[in-house]
Amino acid sequence: MKIIQMKYTLIVLAGILACSTIHAQNKVAPNKEHFITNPILKGFYPDPSICRVGEDYYIVNSSFEFYPGLPIFHSRDLANWEQIGYVLNRPEQLNLDSMRVSGGLYAPTIRYHNDTFYVINTCVGRPGGGNFYVYATNPAGPWSNPIWLKDAPGIDPSLFFDDDGKAYYTGNGRPADNTPDSKKRHIWLQELDLKSQKLVGERSIILVEGAMHDASNAESPHLYKKDGYYYLMIAEGGTGDNHSVTIFRSKTIRGLYESDRKNPILTHRNLGKNYPIACTGHADLVETQNGQWWMVLLGVRPYGGFHYNLGRETFIAPIIWEDGWPIACPGEGKVLFKYPQNQFAYAPVKIHPEKNEFNADTLSYEWNFLRTPRKQFWSLTERKGYLRIHLLPEVISDLVSPAFIGRRQQDTSFTASCKMSFTPKSASESAGLNLFMNKDFYLSFQKTLRNGKEVLVVTKRFNGKETEIAAKEYSRNNLILGVYAKGQDYGFRVSSDNIHWTTIADKVDGRTLSRTNAGGFTGAFIAMYATSSGQSSSNYADFDWFSYSETK
Repeated sequence: MKIIQMKYTLIVLAGILACSTIHAQNKVAPNKEHFITNPILKGFYPDPSICRVGEDYYIVNSSFEFYPGLPIFHSRDLANWEQIGYVLNRPEQLNLDSMRVSGGLYAPTIRYHNDTFYVINTCVGRPGGGNFYVYATNPAGPWSNPIWLKDAPGIDPSLFFDDDGKAYYTGNGRPADNTPDSKKRHIWLQELDLKSQKLVGERSIILVEGAMHDASNAESPHLYKKDGYYYLMIAEGGTGDNHSVTIFRSKTIRGLYESDRKNPILTHRNLGKNYPIACTGHADLVETQNGQWWMVLLGVRPYGGFHYNLGRETFIAPIIWEDGWPIACPGEGKVLFKYPQNQFAYAPVKIHPEKNEFNADTLSYEWNFLRTPRKQFWSLTERKGYLRIHLLPEVISDLVSPAFIGRRQQDTSFTASCKMSFTPKSASESAGLNLFMNKDFYLSFQKTLRNGKEVLVVTKRFNGKETEIAAKEYSRNNLILGVYAKGQDYGFRVSSDNIHWTTIADKVDGRTLSRTNAGGFTGAFIAMYATSSGQSSSNYADFDWFSYSETK
């Protein structure tokens, strides 16, 4: 086993070094005190799933309608995480065309078996979608094309490999006698034959409503085996402030599963909406190489009231075992912002620079598109050292893939800016920044043409209704656009030298970007965006750099 593990580690290291750009998404400097700081993945990184191979840990997250799909991270100490790629990063793997808001890739599960990584996932809202899995020998990729599973209802599938090598699929589903508006779900299990790539054999309902104490939205069913018991852990209560984690066990894989009398083993719904971490749930367990246990889970950081623009983030919490059951957050009963980490060597990762200079030939991992891009509207080579974005007729308020290249908002207070060269040629053309939650909720800071004059315009779109907040004539071709936030107060400004700034709009209510208002399952993005608003255009905007940093 040591030889196999050494061989695997060398393969992973070679794969990671071969990646053209590897960047740390969680921009935290190395912590010499050896603490794990929550959230371990800041910003819109929900529904985490984790697996360990030797001394290496991997997390994969939901990505919904954003492309590439399913970001994957690596760590050796559970504190410092570095993105090593995406599971689905080729258009033939992922069709998000016309994907509805918060459709697309729901909760993935990552597992490792016989020198192979597997990620199983749901694509919601696409004809021919459903549940599928992919596999790879290197977690940095490439990953296979999706293998779609027939007759696999429900969402949030998971994989479990038993001691005899058999693979099992767990999922959720509607009981046959459910009313259409019922949120009751059952959990089912069936063997997955990896050779034929099909579900085979008997399907068993292993958890039903009564066992879950009238729980609602039972989902994210993960199986584990420890000390002769099979443990089934699920999320329930919905993904809002009633979210929770519950667990069950059985001597046999098909049940009957008994409920832990301490269920739910983790929830923050009893702490109220003023507690700084809320909506905790959708968890996955991992055992370290030293025999300790941890739980990764999603949570949110409300601010400015019960609003969380950052979306659902990835947190971590310690686990101990008592009387054959896991105890989450022992001695506290709630997730904390910091935990000591003295189990193994601290392994800091490369700190992602605040300023992206666009000097590489490919975009770094923090950048995402909205739905699958079918047109090559961007270039890093047409003007070396710049990101060129060609204007597309598609607009951000439609279910399309517009000329949008964005990164997550990761902090409650931040500054972001970009240096842009752009001369609009008609009133239909505009380019600049967009603070995007979804097509009906965003803040926009664009340069356009009005009555023959170049103008900077700040607009708000709330519940599908667009309102102009401010406009100012500004004729410079090269300009620096800036956005800043202090809590829920957002501001927009412009500069020609990055020193002297002119404020265009200040104290704009950022709750436009809150999931409480916008709904759905995603978080806020800050995007470079250019459009010709339904008209054909040969124009483009050049971005020299983009900078993002947290402010206190």
